[in-house]
Amino acid sequence: MTAPGPRPTLAVTVGEPAGIGPEIAIRAAWLLREQARCVLVGDAAYLAMTASLIDPAIRLSALSTMALRHSGLPHFGPTTIPVIDVPLDAHVVPGQLDANNGRAVLATLDLAIEGCQAGWFDAIVTAPLQKSTINDAGIAFSGHTEYLAEKTGTPKVVMMLAGALQAQSSEQEQPYLRVALATTHLPLKDVPAAITRETLDQVLDILHADLRNKFGIAAPRILVTGLNPHAGENGYLGREEIDTITPALQAAQARGIDARGPYPADTLFQPKYLQDADAVLAMYHDQGLPVLKHATFGRGVNITLGLPLIRTSVDHGTALDLAAQGLGLADSGSMEEAIRVALSMVRAQAST
Repeated sequence: MTAPGPRPTLAVTVGEPAGIGPEIAIRAAWLLREQARCVLVGDAAYLAMTASLIDPAIRLSALSTMALRHSGLPHFGPTTIPVIDVPLDAHVVPGQLDANNGRAVLATLDLAIEGCQAGWFDAIVTAPLQKSTINDAGIAFSGHTEYLAEKTGTPKVVMMLAGALQAQSSEQEQPYLRVALATTHLPLKDVPAAITRETLDQVLDILHADLRNKFGIAAPRILVTGLNPHAGENGYLGREEIDTITPALQAAQARGIDARGPYPADTLFQPKYLQDADAVLAMYHDQGLPVLKHATFGRGVNITLGLPLIRTSVDHGTALDLAAQGLGLADSGSMEEAIRVALSMVRAQAST
């Protein structure tokens, strides 16, 4: 996805230190060092130790936050990965959470946001963190997405996952699937009430705008699922499609947004429909994401739309069980793709 050109600078937060985040961040940053200037944000000593165990050839160079704020980010060539040192407060035991490190984990995200606002970084790529660790440290925290929205003063954000699909033949261009969500982490019983005209208007506006401005798609085509089985079957299986979703789509079309539907979710995710779409808007988390995660073979990317900055992430969690077994078991594929997508978005945004 990434075109050749100057290396954008990406802040890569390493997430929960007891999970696989530090390993996959180091592996991905090193693998893609010719394409991106990835700046790791985490405990420099712990990352240096981890890097030496992964591959002694990996070179890290630590920089303090004080130096960064005083002089900005110095130049680093592709032979070295810079690390902004955010020291942990407790010794790390892989696989074992420690609330004493919760504030330091959150501080890495704060620094990445600060760096984007100050112009040090072009985008943020986040490794997975453990929400419970931060909450156990005494800080109310519901997730990356909500925290980024709060810190940047963004009233509404949209979660979208994306990933490359397997082409049907070697001659075909690899298709790409993007699935955005009208609602995110809600109990299923609360979803219908959360799908309102106002919500759908906001989500469709954000999705359309970011597909244009951050993905470089001049005229985005959006396919929208229904909420109920068979998209309500003309009201026999629910009226949300008639009363809420269809009027929202008609209003979006009047605003110049090419949003079509509502379509039954069980038949929409087929090549004959997706080949004409730039994104699918699903009504709830487990309606759209299981399809994407299955189809992208562990290389999906989580993207937060609506922010005044670019943020991508992996599509998986901290994998504490893998981390406890030692290095070398974690797959860095999703982190690699998150970096590639961030690069593509930075360049698309710069060209609009």
